Amino acid sequence: MAKNMIIGQSGGPTAVINASLAGAIEYALECNEIENIYGMVHGIQGLLEDNIKDLSAHFANRPSRLNRLRTTPAMFLGSCRFKLSNSDEEYEKIVSQLEKYDIGYFFYIGGNDSMDTVDKLSKYIAKNNIDIKVVGIPKTIDNDLMGIDHTPGFASAAKYIALAVRNVAYDTAIYSIKSVHIIEAMGRNAGWLAASSVLCRDSKNVAPHLIYLPEIPFSVDKFVSDIKAKLEEYNSVIVVVSEGVRDENGKYISARGDKVDKFGHIMLSGTGAYLKEVVEEQIGCKVRALEPSVLQRSAGHTPSLTDITEAQNLGLVAVKAAVAGESGVFSTLRRVSNKPYTVEYYTERVSVAANAEKTVPLEWITQSGNDVTNDMVEYLKPLVRGVPQIPYRDGLPDYVNVSYLDKAKQKYKN
Repeated sequence: MAKNMIIGQSGGPTAVINASLAGAIEYALECNEIENIYGMVHGIQGLLEDNIKDLSAHFANRPSRLNRLRTTPAMFLGSCRFKLSNSDEEYEKIVSQLEKYDIGYFFYIGGNDSMDTVDKLSKYIAKNNIDIKVVGIPKTIDNDLMGIDHTPGFASAAKYIALAVRNVAYDTAIYSIKSVHIIEAMGRNAGWLAASSVLCRDSKNVAPHLIYLPEIPFSVDKFVSDIKAKLEEYNSVIVVVSEGVRDENGKYISARGDKVDKFGHIMLSGTGAYLKEVVEEQIGCKVRALEPSVLQRSAGHTPSLTDITEAQNLGLVAVKAAVAGESGVFSTLRRVSNKPYTVEYYTERVSVAANAEKTVPLEWITQSGNDVTNDMVEYLKPLVRGVPQIPYRDGLPDYVNVSYLDKAKQKYKN
């Protein structure tokens, strides 16, 4: 007997998270075991508040709309930062909502904290012998999810960072004066995004000249010394630094005191701005701090085709696994080869990824602590390849309409 499915998105947005949603919807629309497809508006919070969208009605028999969804950045269903408690009452309410919509399959697209939600909910459902399959679909630009070679969303953000560095390199090359440009990439405890700036380098360009990752203790004195050495060789020095670099005592150099978010993560701000002041004071040359911030997360105009394709496939694999009876897992991939680049898809226990972080291997960071090795370059290269066909209207990308989310937010305020 066919059951309904429900799917939600959580955490930070990416350029390709909707490709995973599209892959899941596309497979479900053709699946005899699935009757109706529902979406949680603003994740698990939307489910608890009965904010549900009928995705079957929205996408069935509308292939052009589904195709546009694939190349629309951020989250069509909206997001939330909601941490499940250990209260049975909360889980009972979730299950009651799922039963209300006759849900047999539950999917959640997200990163570390979202996989924790999948893990907790699947264990509760299994413990109480409830016939609902719970499966995660991975995403995060930080690429710090365990149990997967690389995470959907990372490649497109990496491509954006590399492009940003290249553009800055060309912009600054026109001047003969000494200058330093510090570009701050996202990455709390894992430096994958900052490391991806190495892709900017080619036979015509040596930038970025310095790369600093949180996996290696950061010394301000060495940072100044490194820049001085580069300025002796180049007029313009471009530095890429992870927002989460820490000193030898493990303290984030950009930490806002002891403030933490609801997941217990230290709140960070201003790594680039702080280092800009250091360079101004100790070197005295022209210096700028550039913070791509949210621009690197949802750059829908420059995504990687590889990223979109893999994100879509992981959505499909998740639904296929749930229909086959799997639960408490997430869809994932492993790299088979770099030349030619190939991956294979499978599922892994979601507990592997829940609240765990994959950092850059230390052997992929140079002994000087201010650059990455060729192993990192070979890992990154295949991920940013390909340019998707993005529909345009009036000279700009034509994304699907998400204006209804603003109305949903108003509902939460009332």
